[in-house]
Amino acid sequence: MSASSHKPAESFATTGRSRNGEPWIWLTAGGLTLGVCMALGLFLLILIQGISSFWPRHIDLMEVSNNGTIEKIAGYVTQETIRRDANGVDHKEIQVFRGNKDLNGEAFKFIDRATILKTTRPESLLLVERLEYGPAIVEGVAMETPAGRTEVSSPDFEALLAKALSDGKQAREELLVIERKQIGAISRELEALSVAERNNKVIAEVAAKRRAELQTSFDQLQAKATAIRAKLAEAKFLAKTADGREVSFPAGTLLGVFASNRESFFGRLGEMFHRIGKFLREDPREANTEGGVFPAIFGTVLMTLVMSLFVTPFGVIAAIYLREYAKQGILVRIVRVCVNNLAGVPSIVFGVFGLAFFVYFVGGAVDQSFYSDKLPTPTYGTPGILWASLTLALLTLPVVIVATEEALSAVPRGVREAALACGASKWQTIQRVVLPASLPGILTGVILAMARGAGEVAPLMLVGVVKLAPTLAIDDIAPFIHPERKFMHLGFHIYDLGFQSPDAEAAKPIVYATALLLIVVVVSLNLTAIIIRNRLKKRFATSSF
Repeated sequence: MSASSHKPAESFATTGRSRNGEPWIWLTAGGLTLGVCMALGLFLLILIQGISSFWPRHIDLMEVSNNGTIEKIAGYVTQETIRRDANGVDHKEIQVFRGNKDLNGEAFKFIDRATILKTTRPESLLLVERLEYGPAIVEGVAMETPAGRTEVSSPDFEALLAKALSDGKQAREELLVIERKQIGAISRELEALSVAERNNKVIAEVAAKRRAELQTSFDQLQAKATAIRAKLAEAKFLAKTADGREVSFPAGTLLGVFASNRESFFGRLGEMFHRIGKFLREDPREANTEGGVFPAIFGTVLMTLVMSLFVTPFGVIAAIYLREYAKQGILVRIVRVCVNNLAGVPSIVFGVFGLAFFVYFVGGAVDQSFYSDKLPTPTYGTPGILWASLTLALLTLPVVIVATEEALSAVPRGVREAALACGASKWQTIQRVVLPASLPGILTGVILAMARGAGEVAPLMLVGVVKLAPTLAIDDIAPFIHPERKFMHLGFHIYDLGFQSPDAEAAKPIVYATALLLIVVVVSLNLTAIIIRNRLKKRFATSSF
């Protein structure tokens, strides 16, 4: 009797927990925890790999047994693997970055640990960063200048090397000004002169005279550039590799020389921050596997901001009409379903639409109307940062519309009625009461749109992004803003390095560093928008309700 009386209570309790959904609460909490851990794990992987790519490692000098002979290899270990031979025996191998790609053909080499006889870390080993062929790992021998030869043992060697690096940097900057700005200005004027002459806007004799003057200026600049290049080749850095081969580097091609084995921890830490600084402010080189990513940072931020300027007003206006003015019925419901479905359309479809509509149709019409004198060379009828921004604005428009509608619907009905009772019109009520109260929700939609737009790559490949863009969309050349120009993007830079690079191993550290940088850029843009949202929320909190 007693046992039977307790069974219904136990069954009721169990049924009650099931009815309350307690097991499902724990299941969803576990799923959330798993998702957060996976996201944090991925971020930590990118963070560690990205930062470690800038850390200057110690350079090892290894004596390796190779078919009875001893081979000396200098480099640092990048990864360890296990290789199983035909007999099923496992061999521990290390991947060593030895540089000197121009001498060895490959910058990386796999070495069986069992074949390493001896490993040392001589302080004389140097990591030399060059304009071409990537870094070189050598031992310094001497400096050759017009004044003579200075051996590495001389107390003047370090000063001469530092002066050569400084002079080379200054000379390269002068060359950049001559080639990109001065010669570029002459090329643009020659092109404009040809267009004007073709359209009979300038007399042929006047055009010929001006063309001769420009050609004279061009020859003078070319002669000046040739003299600077000759000056760059005057000083030479003489060195030898680990296997005894002698090499000579023109001092003008050297970007930096670092003795990692000689430096302390804080010296290597300073070198790491120096490398990070160069990565952020320099242009890429060597098929994007060397140098920095400044054009990609600039293009990503500018494209995201321009996209936000387009998507925010159109998204808010569309949401206001659907929520406040449109007669609620079957047609409005169909429109909302279409908007929601647009959020699930593959991004590449938007890229195809942007190429067909914005680039070929709108851009072609603009060229016909305003730049007909330059045809058949297109100005706006070709992919550029403006069309890329508009394409991504369409891609993220559903996010802003949905978020704005939800924010508008969250404003209490009594607030609207109070404003109308005070004599305000419907538009005045929306403008001065509803919109200020909805701003936090609207900005939430903008933040989500920015986060998605900044990370998209597929549509950009059709409407403006390129592997290398030597000029920026905003510069000091009139009219200073060039929305028709192509641009670089961090997301596409990652794709290009990871899947299109001719040297995948050399590009791997930059892939992680660029991925980390893209995360930082997106988070920074989102944090800026969040700060603005919170300030607006505090500002309108009292006046809205």
